[in-house]
Amino acid sequence: MLNQLYRRVTGCLWGVAGMSVLAANGVWADNMTIEQAVANPLRTEANVSRDSYRHPAETLTFFEVTGDSTVVEIWPGRGWYTEILAPLLAENGTFYAAHFAKETPVAYFQKSRQAFEEMVKDKPELYKGVVVTEFEPAQDVLPGPVAKVDHVLTFRNVHNWLKADTAEKAFAEFYQVLKPGGILGVVEHRAKPGTSLNDMVRSGYVTEEKVIELAEQAGFVFAGRSEVNANEKDSADHPKGVWTLPPTLRLGDQDRDKYTAIGESDRMTLKFRKPE
Repeated sequence: MLNQLYRRVTGCLWGVAGMSVLAANGVWADNMTIEQAVANPLRTEANVSRDSYRHPAETLTFFEVTGDSTVVEIWPGRGWYTEILAPLLAENGTFYAAHFAKETPVAYFQKSRQAFEEMVKDKPELYKGVVVTEFEPAQDVLPGPVAKVDHVLTFRNVHNWLKADTAEKAFAEFYQVLKPGGILGVVEHRAKPGTSLNDMVRSGYVTEEKVIELAEQAGFVFAGRSEVNANEKDSADHPKGVWTLPPTLRLGDQDRDKYTAIGESDRMTLKFRKPE
């Protein structure tokens, strides 16, 4: 409710004064802030409804993203964060959306990549300047230019690489594309300490210890954690793993109210830096 009120208020402010930052062709102009990108009235209502769980302004601020950053978003899926990052970086930054490999044999990946590219093409007023690349650690496909990137951001993906046994390669490739001093930002479903690797793969929840181990093994230095995406209601123990909770709700109507009341998963928000 507070999030909806915030958006209505900020939307009104955009209508009164903020729209002056729009360029003549409808693209967001110079000096957009993270808060303005989050309050952007061009965002879809479905995505905005998730803000209260994902805290995009606080998360991107913690990762030190600015409007002139060069950012790689890893596996953007349906573009939830892309919708915020694209206009933020359109004028003064560079944005690489590193999606699934175009030649992937996985049908779901193919459909997701195609839908993302169509979305970017169909909404140039929102996705100006997005450079669609790909990321497939098993094939050594780098998501951006070597040593040219300020920020690599990954949201809820580490469990997938653990399942595919490509997590070590993924973190090593993030290290390659980042500049010295560059930041790796990781948001991931958080498992209880001591959870086994098999249970991480089964449930989709990963321990902070495992993520830190993967990052440090690749050469990163741990630079801090935030509890902005924590959810104390989440036990991380559900019949269908993390997919039991919203937005997936894999059990359908079974105990739907219970899992909706829990909300999205408890998540770690970790920051790592490539040494200078």
